[in-house]
Amino acid sequence: MSVETYLEENYPAALDDLKAFCRIPSVSTDPAFAEGIRQAAAFVADRLRRAGFAPVETLDTGGHPAIYGEILSDPTLPTYLVYGHYDVQPPDPLEKWKTPPFEPDERDGRLYARGVSDDKGPLLIPILVAEAFMRVEGRLPVNLKVLIEGEEESGSPHFAPTLEKYRDKLRCDLVLSADGAMWRPDKPSITVASRGLVALDVTITGAAKDLHSGRHGGSAPNPIAALAGLLASMHGPDGRVSVEGFLDGTTPPDPKIITAIEVSQFDSAAYYREIGVSGGDPIDSGRELLIRQWLEPTLEFNGIWGGYQGRGTKTVIPNMASAKITCRLVAGQKPDTVIAAIVRHLQQRLPKGFQLEVHRHGPGSESDFVDPDLPALRISEEVLGDLLGEKPLRVAMGATIPIGSAFRRHLGCASIFFSFSTADEDYHAPNEFLRLGNFKLGMRAWTMLLRRLAASS
Repeated sequence: MSVETYLEENYPAALDDLKAFCRIPSVSTDPAFAEGIRQAAAFVADRLRRAGFAPVETLDTGGHPAIYGEILSDPTLPTYLVYGHYDVQPPDPLEKWKTPPFEPDERDGRLYARGVSDDKGPLLIPILVAEAFMRVEGRLPVNLKVLIEGEEESGSPHFAPTLEKYRDKLRCDLVLSADGAMWRPDKPSITVASRGLVALDVTITGAAKDLHSGRHGGSAPNPIAALAGLLASMHGPDGRVSVEGFLDGTTPPDPKIITAIEVSQFDSAAYYREIGVSGGDPIDSGRELLIRQWLEPTLEFNGIWGGYQGRGTKTVIPNMASAKITCRLVAGQKPDTVIAAIVRHLQQRLPKGFQLEVHRHGPGSESDFVDPDLPALRISEEVLGDLLGEKPLRVAMGATIPIGSAFRRHLGCASIFFSFSTADEDYHAPNEFLRLGNFKLGMRAWTMLLRRLAASS
């Protein structure tokens, strides 16, 4: 029996494993889901042991645990470290899900569940492939280590210190990330750059308590109005960030990514139809749209609140209002510099009678990139090209996978993204799904990748 035949025959069991994994509500950012985090970590550890990894260890990170396993077949072979994460985004808003987020639902060749695309399905693929090699051939063609963290969806605040703490254990020649996504379902691609991330909460306080809007209206400071004005001041008419110092340190993008954007002939109108925007296309050039999504930094408002939120009315001037902000960073930007620029911008424009408080979430992460001449990148592209009949585009990612820069800094090695989710699968949104055809394709691709990496060594 071949490895490929084993995977095909055991596909129903693999799908059952994926459904069981997705039933675990492993939301990392909300303490209410602590039990789900514990169960997901235990699931990963057990699945690695069943696949033949030994030893399998739970690593103390100072936060949610990371799971480590290894199969070291031959000390003369290269060693690859597979990265993924078992935690997921919050499922809110629950009312917009067609089926419950933690009850996997299979329909129309897709599996719907929170975390199925980001990252439980793609993560499970290399584990299943390793198991197939061990069952059929009794060994892997390369040495394989696996590191699965539980805080990626909350900014990986303990990831860099964990790499440093366990540096000797994690030492490898290259990282193969099961996290990430292909750009489009109809065109093969491989990600060679991703943006960094930094997050903060901003709170504006006026009076010491809520006030009657009739008795005090027109004279008392209203934090909602002040906050709205401050937020509006952070972008220009074209939607780009206008905060002074925000762009400090940025470096020009790789010209090859600009070429890929131009070759793609991206349809911006179709994009806006897909996401349900009506009333005209904010950006009518596909080239301009992708440059903004991939290669320019952003400052986005993720949530805003203050005052009465219930039904009906309440005639009140609230004493505070808050907003959540995240910034995607490009090459050369530093999280500390970006935060300092935002705080300075807000302080300089804060109206009289208000107080400003800024709470930063974790250290943030810088952008990442892959050496265009890396041999493993060429091999990965060849695998995808052979399977899909078309050479993949090298693309950038507007999202953030903070592990790339962390692995380079602490382990001294590069990272290749080899994920089989796609960017349209609504991860981070209601009705997240994974194409089950890609789940199968990923098993074939990882099988080919490990063999070709071994042959090239």
